Amino acid sequence: QWQLVESGGGLVQPGGSLRLSCVVSGFRLDLYTIGWFRQAPGKEREGVSCMDSSGVDTNYADSVKGRFTISKDTAKNTAYLQMNSLKPEDTAVYYCAAKYSDFLTMQVDDYDYWGQGTQVTVSS
Repeated sequence: QWQLVESGGGLVQPGGSLRLSCVVSGFRLDLYTIGWFRQAPGKEREGVSCMDSSGVDTNYADSVKGRFTISKDTAKNTAYLQMNSLKPEDTAVYYCAAKYSDFLTMQVDDYDYWGQGTQVTVSS
């Protein structure tokens, strides 16, 4: 039974940092492309970052480049999203997702497995 469980969300002031975690069970993260997505109220879910199965190639949405960093620890079967210099517009529910392939993509429809999401609120 596969499962992705996100944690690390919360309320943070503008300019602050958060580190999201995504613990994966039921499959090996080193065989899957991992993606982070977010969905703000009234908006469509959008891709934030992704990493291929090898952990070598990554991609970021323009809105988060230079501020967010995706990583993973295959020994812990866990993916991370380090978020720095947070802005109010980063407020959303953040989801991790996985796809069995090496294809680097940030398209929602390309992913097969999803977590339940964690809320990130950036506000003073």
